[in-house]
Amino acid sequence: MEDDSFTNLPTSHLLGSVPAVVTEEKSPKNYEVPEASMQTFPPASNARGGGVGSSSSNRGYQTMEAPTDGVEQQGPPTTWKGVFSVSSYVQYFNVDTDIVVNRLMSSFYPIGGDFFSKIDANPDLYGLVWIATTLVFLLSALGNCATYLILKHADSSASWSFDVGYVNAAAVSIYGYAIIVPLGFYFLLRYLELSASLIRFWCMWGYSLFIFVPCSVLLVIPVEFLRWLIILGAGVDSACFVTANLKTFVGGGDLNIVLVASFLLQLALAIFIKAWFFP
Repeated sequence: MEDDSFTNLPTSHLLGSVPAVVTEEKSPKNYEVPEASMQTFPPASNARGGGVGSSSSNRGYQTMEAPTDGVEQQGPPTTWKGVFSVSSYVQYFNVDTDIVVNRLMSSFYPIGGDFFSKIDANPDLYGLVWIATTLVFLLSALGNCATYLILKHADSSASWSFDVGYVNAAAVSIYGYAIIVPLGFYFLLRYLELSASLIRFWCMWGYSLFIFVPCSVLLVIPVEFLRWLIILGAGVDSACFVTANLKTFVGGGDLNIVLVASFLLQLALAIFIKAWFFP
């Protein structure tokens, strides 16, 4: 019979013996597991330790964003400081040739009324600036050319000089109309508590002036009846284009006076072009 006293002898000092592993029971610490999130990975730790995870500047994976095409898209200006910042309008010039040509062709259809749906995703100011500048150049140059042809037709020996005042008149009238008229209609619709977009108004009114570009070339023809026929046709077409598209904001009813005003203003611009630059 084996003596039980031998089994209780310590054996840690014996040769070849393996010391027993003694586990210490530690008091559990209150550690809050951060909530997992798909937006920020790994989640930031709330522990106040000295490890990397407790650093105030977490260098983990951040929220994935859609890649940009090299140009950072900026939102529209939300403060008066942003209104006068050039960088706020960079996105409105980010259009390619196909888009501009498509919008130019759409401006020739007076009864479509779907221009705002075409520019809704990406309204631009490139068309406004380019068309207005081109029209200013053509009116000042071709207006002088038309007066020269009429003068030489009446008296071939008469002297003629270039009228620089045409440049000033064209710049003030075209730029002023393209900027102030859409701005006025925007504030009018906002006053009437209707939805309106100033950028879209500038875009639409800018493209509505494109028909006067080829029209100004035809107005050089020294036939007065034909000139009036050309300018009135272009004016009615442009006025119908503006009115049909503006109707999507106004909706008719008691506000038809707004549509009539836009039609008459566009037609008045056409008559002004003929009377001032091609008399």
